[in-house]
Amino acid sequence: MIVVQNLIDAISLGSVYALAALGIGLIFSIMRLINFAHGELIMVGGFVIYALAGNPMLVMALSAIIVVTILALGMERLAFRPLRKASPPTLLIASFAVSYFVQHVILMIFGSRPMGVDFLSVLGESFEFAGLRVPRLQCIAIVVTLALMVGLVVFFRASRIGVQMRAAAEDFTMARLLGVKADRVIAVAFALSGILASFVSLYLVAQTGTVSYKMGVNMVLIAFVASVIGGMGSLTGAALGGFIVGIVSVSLQAYLPEELRPYRDAFVFLLFIAFLLWRPQGLLVRRASERV
Repeated sequence: MIVVQNLIDAISLGSVYALAALGIGLIFSIMRLINFAHGELIMVGGFVIYALAGNPMLVMALSAIIVVTILALGMERLAFRPLRKASPPTLLIASFAVSYFVQHVILMIFGSRPMGVDFLSVLGESFEFAGLRVPRLQCIAIVVTLALMVGLVVFFRASRIGVQMRAAAEDFTMARLLGVKADRVIAVAFALSGILASFVSLYLVAQTGTVSYKMGVNMVLIAFVASVIGGMGSLTGAALGGFIVGIVSVSLQAYLPEELRPYRDAFVFLLFIAFLLWRPQGLLVRRASERV
């Protein structure tokens, strides 16, 4: 039963990592941009929930989704669109600049101390069956992640803009020559990344009951690692990488000697380095989209 319990925990954590990695991978597949400001989208979602504390939970959740999506679109329009023809290193530096700017805006408004917020605390209760204890939040995380992933698959296969985004991910230059509008495709990609980031925010706030201006930093780093493991540019790979990182993290936490468990993340990154030495291109290799 302990193995099954650990597996459920790993899938739950991996599902959250998968959502964060999908947000990173989606932008990279089209723009060749590793958007480290994605962590600040997650952070802002948490502070929207904090600012609206006391309102109905649905209002808080929908407001976080809407605000984060608008912020993602604003990032694209104000920071990344003017630099679209710049080199990848320039875009990367721009993403760090946006990240620090948003962090310091939040610092000026809310301060640096973590703050508590009551959000979906009822999900902390557990289901018990066959000797297993599964928190409701874990079940919700798995179900929501699967629903969003299925929704993305349907969107990319059935909608016109989704098909255009798939074409742009394969070869952006050719897609533009065939009539795909770059501004529209990239804006939709940022909006989707904002939606994914907002759901990660909801999970983190519900799980920890706190918000902090640094709450997105670790998550975006893990999302980047997951994207690289899965294969940069592959959304399937990003999701797969997220689940792998979640499984490895929970396994190390469960089976490492007790005195080594505080250093779990160090072992995760050591394994990541070893993986890159073995397969630097990631698990799923996909034809990289050309820089816009």
